[in-house]
Amino acid sequence: MHSFSVEHHQNLGFSSQTHYVLFFAFLCDKHPCHPIRRLNSGFQGCQLLGTSAELGREAHADQSVTILHAKVAQKSYGNEKRFFCPPPCVYITGHGWKVTQDHLKEFSSSASDYVKCNKSHTHAVCVSRQQMFACAKTLFISDQDKRKHFCLLLRLFLGNRQEVGSFQSRMIKVISKPSQKRQSMKNADLCISSCSRVALFNRLRSQTVSTRYLSVDRGAFIASARHWTAFTITMGKCQGGFVLSEGFICYGCVVQLVCTESGAALPPMVIRKVNKQHAILDVDEPVSQLHKCAFQFRDNPHAYLCLTNDAIIQYQLTPSRLSLVLNDGSCWTIIGVEVVEFTFNQGLACITTPVSPFPVVTGLEVNGGGHVAMLEIHGENFTPHLKVWFGNGEAETMYKSPKSLLCVVPDVSVFSDGWRCLRRVITVPLSLVRLDGLIYRTSYSFTYTPELQEGGMGGGQDDDILLETIHQEFTRANFHLFMQS
Repeated sequence: MHSFSVEHHQNLGFSSQTHYVLFFAFLCDKHPCHPIRRLNSGFQGCQLLGTSAELGREAHADQSVTILHAKVAQKSYGNEKRFFCPPPCVYITGHGWKVTQDHLKEFSSSASDYVKCNKSHTHAVCVSRQQMFACAKTLFISDQDKRKHFCLLLRLFLGNRQEVGSFQSRMIKVISKPSQKRQSMKNADLCISSCSRVALFNRLRSQTVSTRYLSVDRGAFIASARHWTAFTITMGKCQGGFVLSEGFICYGCVVQLVCTESGAALPPMVIRKVNKQHAILDVDEPVSQLHKCAFQFRDNPHAYLCLTNDAIIQYQLTPSRLSLVLNDGSCWTIIGVEVVEFTFNQGLACITTPVSPFPVVTGLEVNGGGHVAMLEIHGENFTPHLKVWFGNGEAETMYKSPKSLLCVVPDVSVFSDGWRCLRRVITVPLSLVRLDGLIYRTSYSFTYTPELQEGGMGGGQDDDILLETIHQEFTRANFHLFMQS
């Protein structure tokens, strides 16, 4: 007998390969957003629905669209335009884009014909074949807009104007200005949490044109005017090393910044509040969105994280008891960011219909156990045209609503060459497959865990066949009961 569990995976990777046009637009706060993350590359493909032929849809044919954006945006007032900082960015990755490119017979020699910009709501950007990266630097929200939250909607087109699909960001909170008051639990969404993602940028003499972002390039930390990196910020305790702790990041705490893409990490540092270019040493309040802060190296208290031109250095300061005068390069602005990834696989079919609406899985719920179990999948954008796949096998699937799918958990024997009594754990990835064969990757997997039974694992082949027959009949009856209800 086996018990079940589900796992959630995360894996980000950026590469580069073709020619696309993207449009950013605003969505109102009536459309909630949910986290979307890509499964690791262990998925080895599946079969087309209704056929037994293997398509060889390996992980290297995946196509990913990754959106990076800030959690908050400052509202503009009057003629002043406060552009989103850091600007929303898009990365196009995966070998599947090269396959798509090979199927296109015509490519535009210039994308400028397709770029149209409505300054208040829509911004078009071009993705070059070499970088497979784009950012929208002139997006802003005016003071006439009364929304408190909104989402970004990304529309992606190939060079021949064929639409790939629409992709939605997470929710973004609109603020008037950074809060200088001590944050309470009422405004917990403005606090920076340990193990969350952040970005850091520096503005010399408060000039927008001089904005530099802390970034990682080939393992080295740099200051970039175009690219910014999402870092996981973790709070820790110094107990012979760096021991992680949970909660909100507070000034005076030891933190560490780790690049979410490459894993490159800065040494442990003490985060300090900055007020009028002074590092305040006796403040322990929570760090809030768009606060100015400085980073003091734990193992070298006189050194601070600093940029000079495009290089990141340790800047030596004269010690003081309560405050330190910082140079411009040592004053950083911190902001929470989101990384949203959409991964799909067209295989060799080169499907021409848009991949949207993109189904989003937010949770799983197992009903039953042993040899008969149902799995309910919670999320967004589900349709009757989706089937649930466990690894390379399709499961009987029932559409309940745009937020719920129900399926029968396949017997463990499907993944163990017919043997139902195993002493090892079996984990298979979960995917959603559209009727035309388009595969949507999810960040979830399903695990079969063996359970010891009284009397041991003995039993003959006849017992196993009998159990299999009973299991199949109960599964059919259970599934059709759900269908009727």
